[in-house]
Amino acid sequence: QVRLVESGGGLVQAGGSLRLSCATSGRTFSNYAMGWFRQAPGKEREFVAAISWGGAVTYYADSVKGRFTISRDNAKNTQYLQMNSLKPEDTAVYYCTAQVTLDIRRVNSYEWAYWGQGTQVTVSS
Repeated sequence: QVRLVESGGGLVQAGGSLRLSCATSGRTFSNYAMGWFRQAPGKEREFVAAISWGGAVTYYADSVKGRFTISRDNAKNTQYLQMNSLKPEDTAVYYCTAQVTLDIRRVNSYEWAYWGQGTQVTVSS
């Protein structure tokens, strides 16, 4: 009964920033990894970032490395994706995901069990 709800998407100019949030509810696990995917029109769903339960280990797609930062606040049952230096090619629906696992290097969407409904991010040039 895990539920994920994304927020924080919107329209931003190239070079700008947004912070996405994913509020979670339901059962929490000690090895509960979380992450973000995105899907642009006509494109496959793409891995963005993942984070371990404790927050010490992170993993990023090369396309966002150095620009995006994933974090989590377990006391608030919330994870975040800070997106800086946004580019038009970052435009997509961003999805929050979660999975009970010790392995966060899951770049395929089918490797994650729980999903939010997504939030739209649009970056104009």
